[in-house]
Formats: sequence, structure tokens, C-alpha cells
Amino acid sequence: MDPAPIEIISAILFGIALIHTFSTKYFEQLAHSHPAHAGIWHFLGEVEVVFGFWAMILVIMMFVTDGKHAAIAYLDRQSFTEPMFVFAIMVIAGTRPILQFAMLNVKALARLIPWPEGSAFYFVTLSFVPLLGSFITEPGAMTLAGLILLERYYSKGISTRLKYVTLGVLFVNISIGGTMTSFAAPPVLMVAGKWGWDTAFMFTTFGWKAAIGVLVNALVVTLLFRRELSGLKSEARATHAKVPSPVVLVHIVFLVGVVVFAHHPVVFMGLLLFFLGFASAYERYQDRLILREGLLVAFFLAGLVVLGGQQKWWLQPLLIDMDSTVLFFGATLLTAITDNAALTYLGSLLEGTSTEFRYSLVAGAVTGGGLTVIANAPNPAGFSILKGSFRDGAIHPLGLLAAALPPTIIAILAFRLL
Repeated sequence: MDPAPIEIISAILFGIALIHTFSTKYFEQLAHSHPAHAGIWHFLGEVEVVFGFWAMILVIMMFVTDGKHAAIAYLDRQSFTEPMFVFAIMVIAGTRPILQFAMLNVKALARLIPWPEGSAFYFVTLSFVPLLGSFITEPGAMTLAGLILLERYYSKGISTRLKYVTLGVLFVNISIGGTMTSFAAPPVLMVAGKWGWDTAFMFTTFGWKAAIGVLVNALVVTLLFRRELSGLKSEARATHAKVPSPVVLVHIVFLVGVVVFAHHPVVFMGLLLFFLGFASAYERYQDRLILREGLLVAFFLAGLVVLGGQQKWWLQPLLIDMDSTVLFFGATLLTAITDNAALTYLGSLLEGTSTEFRYSLVAGAVTGGGLTVIANAPNPAGFSILKGSFRDGAIHPLGLLAAALPPTIIAILAFRLL
């Protein structure tokens, strides 16, 4: 069947959005060279804005080509639960009580490792926190890891090379680290119900392999940068009041509630509103809530949903024609330019697929989840938190790609050889 005109238009806009993602630094340069219109150039230079902006163009084109009712019907068919969930989990997980609680646990584990403090803390952050994502969800783990790394390392003037390598390992480890359960990783969530994959299946088929990959990646990067990391020591945050245990407990309850009801936006958004009231009542125990960052990330993911929903006409036939080996590597590469959850969802629509097909599709999708900012839903959260510590407040996509390739290779070996 030939694609409809709007499907061709959407594919073109999707391609433009990808190019735009790799060109955000150019718009930041335009903002400096054309100060009269700096606002619009800064807006277009925000990576989180890219897909939302081009999704808006697609909806306008739908209004023009197919009419108002068709455009609205298309939007109504899309699920925006994931963008809303990522926003809610980012806001709660990014609070001072949750961050301090996570820091205490990371420090406790780091003390068990006979390394200098800077290296041990770094290793635990890049291994324990991504694996924790299998229980508090990948977006929650990404938010915590990003904030911990920002406070403990990125704000300390570490080298640009270490910043990029850390980001690459973080993105890959978060992507594969959420596969120990059936509910935490977006690409797994898309297929688990239909294919009957429970947590026991995920751990025995994917999880233990992913855990080995996460630990190897964290260990290698820690050893490579041990000299720079060993010289970094923690500094007490004396300016902040100690958060009482009951306040921390309430925050944890809200966080767990949002995770438990992750598929029910009416519930978790209601919990978020109650949480905002509680946070306002105990403002002295809060830093600035990351509402802006969360909304930008949600806007990014919602745009990806709208644009990605029109790519089925060329992605699905592409997946059908691949054998299991080609599919694994094809999914790894396709994930970099789509979204791994969208990729596995399209694969789940195919009937009569083999066990090898399903394994290769999901393993490849999570393996490639660290290559670009759009490859895995939690990536924009980490990107938003850490980008301000890079030069000009921008993370170069090619720098991220280069940094993510080595840990991606480790993930490939884990899923293909173990």
C-alpha cells in the first residue's frame, strides 16, 4: 500500500527534526550574532523543543490536508501517558529530600569499595542507580543520577572529556539497566503485556546480562579516569537545613505512588498536585523544583509521540524483512534515530513473531538507547539536567554518540554472547 500524503509529509518533518536536533548549537550561535531576535533563536536552540516544534508543524499540515476533525482524531489516538509520567517523576525525584536520601545510599555503598572516595562514589552512581531504575523506573533513575552527577562531579570543573564519557555511559546503563523488571523500561513496557513477559522472565532473559553490562561499563570508565576522579572529594552542604526523616518518608511515599500508578495519569497527576502542595508547605526543605526542566522534557517526548506515530508505514515493513541477527543490529541503529519504545511497539503489532525475533528486537532497542538524546525516553531528562555544565550550555550530539559507542559495544556483547 502506498503511503498517504500526510505520511510522506510526516517522514520529511521527522527527518528535518533529526537534523534540527544535531544543529541546535547553530541556533545558539545565531542568538549571539542576532541579539534582536535572540529569544526565538534560543527557543529553537533548546533540544527539548525540537520535536515538539516540528510536531506542531505536522498538526498544522494535518489541519490543511485532512481537515480539523482528522487532525484532532489523530491526536486523540495518541497516548501521552509517558510524557506526563516523566514530568511527574522528574519533579518528585529531583527534590532535595529524595536526592539526599539517594546520596546517603550511594555513599554507604561507596564506603564498601576500597577505592578513593571520588572513584568509589562515581562507580556506584553509574552502576547502582541505573540498576535501581528497574524498580523506580528509568526516568526516575535518570533524574537521580543526573542530579547526583551534577552536584558531585559536573559542578566541580571536571574535564570535558570526562563529562561526555560519563554521559554516554549513563545513557547506555540507564537504557539496559531497567530490563530486570517488566514495568520500568519504556521499550519493555510496550511489549510485556502482549507477549506475556513478567518480571521473572525479564530477569532470567535480559536482566542478569544487563546487570553485567552495567557493571563492566561503570568499572571501565572509573578505571580510565581514576586519577581525575580520585582527586574529587565531597563537600558538605552546610547552607541547607537537615531534612527530617518524616519529610523524607512522605517524599518517598509520593515517589512510590507515582511509580505504582505509572499507567494511570489521572492518579499520578493527582498525586503530583498533592505533592506540590506538600512541598510548598515545607518549602524550607526544598530546593527549586525542576518544573521547567520537566515540562521541557515532557514537551520533547510528546512531540516524539506525535511525529513517531506517523512513521509506521516505513518502519514496520523494515522490521518484518529482518532475520534475528540483522534485527538486533538494525534495532540498535534504528533506535538512535527513533525512540526505542516506539520501535518495540511497532514490532509488537506484528503477528506470529518468533521468540528469537522478540528477543532481538527488545535487546537491540535497549542496547541502542544511549546513542542519541531521542533514543530512550529518559535521555532528555538527563540531558536537561546536565547540559548547563557544558560549554555554551550545549551538548554536542556527535560528542554524545562517540562517548556512547564503547558502552554500547559492551551491551552488544552482553546480550549477544551471554
